[in-house]
Amino acid sequence: MDKFRMIFQFFQSNQESFMNGICGIMALASTQMYSAFDFNCPCLPHYNMAYGLGILLVPPFILFLLGFVLNNNISMLAEEWRRPHGQRGKDPAVLRYMFCSMAQRAMIAPAVWVSVTLLDGKCITCAFCTSVPVEALGNASHPLLSQGEIQRVLARIPCKEIYNGQELIANEVAVRYLRCISQALGWCFVLLMTTLAFLVRSLRPCFSQAAFLKSRYWSHYIDIERKLFDDTCAEHARSFAKVCIQQFFEGMSTDLVAARCHLPRKASADMGEASKKLLGITDQGTMNMALKSWHRCKPPLHLHPPDLPSGNGWVGEGQPPVHSSAPRRETAAYYSSV
Repeated sequence: MDKFRMIFQFFQSNQESFMNGICGIMALASTQMYSAFDFNCPCLPHYNMAYGLGILLVPPFILFLLGFVLNNNISMLAEEWRRPHGQRGKDPAVLRYMFCSMAQRAMIAPAVWVSVTLLDGKCITCAFCTSVPVEALGNASHPLLSQGEIQRVLARIPCKEIYNGQELIANEVAVRYLRCISQALGWCFVLLMTTLAFLVRSLRPCFSQAAFLKSRYWSHYIDIERKLFDDTCAEHARSFAKVCIQQFFEGMSTDLVAARCHLPRKASADMGEASKKLLGITDQGTMNMALKSWHRCKPPLHLHPPDLPSGNGWVGEGQPPVHSSAPRRETAAYYSSV
């Protein structure tokens, strides 16, 4: 249990670790789904290819969309993309980094599904069984079958229990031929995905490391800022609710006094502490205005330090005094004692 607790704490340490854990779970789930899936080829000439390629391509597309849905940053990306400029501009590089990061993680489960499906070979066998080269692997000069009948016989290759074309081509030979092609494609796909991941990880810092660090930093900043804003709003809502409830019960003080009940003294202290957390926002309209203002014109990413007064009366605006590079003219005064 301690090991599972440590793994769970690692996944919750930051956003990237959490999403990596989600993608790993989805990859394992895709393999379990395929192993539990009951593959039944229709064994009909006009339906085999649609069924085989559908099983090969449709579930990865669903898993890809599911990877975006489970990613917490998709709503943040949409909000950042659609919000008005306001006082803070939108950096396209940060938006591209966020989208590429989500797309890379969402592609893990579909890639696992395609790899497992190709290495198993059932989909390729079902989809391309009518394209088996009978001239090279079987008896193409069979006199009793027309071209349409040959296609119907070849379409039954995945269904061994109803296959009746052993005189045309042996079922084991056709299945082995198609499965070898499927496994070759599967290993090529795995090699391609591994090579692309290696190139992205190794070559990207060699060309745009500074831009990559900048995009990654501001992407993390947007995520942290959103979490802090949600926490602040939740704290304000808690304080607002606490003050409203205490004011409600204080409004019932006449009835409580009539019943010879006394309010606890701690309530007023708690109410004062909660009122300080409201920061002057004490009604629904003002809070709605603050939320709209946060969405429409977020504050600029520039921290203004306090003004620094100097001996000559200069008051800066967050900037140090600018010294002119022009030479200073000095005046000498001479006083005579005569």
